[in-house]
Amino acid sequence: MKFGLLNIAPGLRAGLAFVAAAAAGSTGAAPSLWSLDPARTHIGFEIEAAGYSPTKGVFHSFDGRIAVDFEHPERSSVAFHVQSQSVDVGSSSFSDYIRSAVFLDAMRFPTMDFVSSNVRKLDDHTIRVAGDLTLVGVTRPLTVDVMVRREPRGALGFDVETRIDRLDFGMNAGFPLVAREVVLKISTEAVPL
Repeated sequence: MKFGLLNIAPGLRAGLAFVAAAAAGSTGAAPSLWSLDPARTHIGFEIEAAGYSPTKGVFHSFDGRIAVDFEHPERSSVAFHVQSQSVDVGSSSFSDYIRSAVFLDAMRFPTMDFVSSNVRKLDDHTIRVAGDLTLVGVTRPLTVDVMVRREPRGALGFDVETRIDRLDFGMNAGFPLVAREVVLKISTEAVPL
C-alpha cells in the first residue's frame, strides 16, 4: 500500500508531524525538531470515476512537527493531522459533498491522522515509515516510502506518493462506478525550529 501527499496552495494549513520515538533508556542526542513550511507544502488526492476525468483535490489546513534523528533514523517518527473540512476539489458544492457523511463525514471526524510506529532508513535518500492511518474513525496500518532531500537553504524536503483503498475505511459511496483506490501525494519542506 502506498501513501501520497498532494501540493497545497501557499498560505494553506495541513497537518504533518514527525514526532521523536526514542526507546526508553537510549543514549545520545535528542532528535532535532522541524516545522513545516506552509508555502512549500502540498497535500492532495486523485480518484477515478467511470465516465469522468479523474477528480483531483487538495487539503488546505494541516498542522504538525517533525523530529529527526540523523544518526539513528529509527528514533524519528511522524504524526500527521489534516483538517477534513479543508478539502477543495475546485467546486464549492462538490467540495461540500466530499465533506458530507457520504465520504469524509467532516462534522463527526474533523481530522485525518497518520501516526508512525517505525521509521527505517532504506538509503541516503529514502526512508520507510510504518504507522496507523485514521480516516472517518477507522484506523488501518499504512507503510510508505518517503523521498528525503536536503535543500540548499538548510530545509529538508519530503515527497510521498501512495494509494489507499477507501473501502477499508468504510467510504464505499459510488462504488464500483467511483474507484476504490485513492492516490495520495504529499510534497513538503521543513525548517529547523
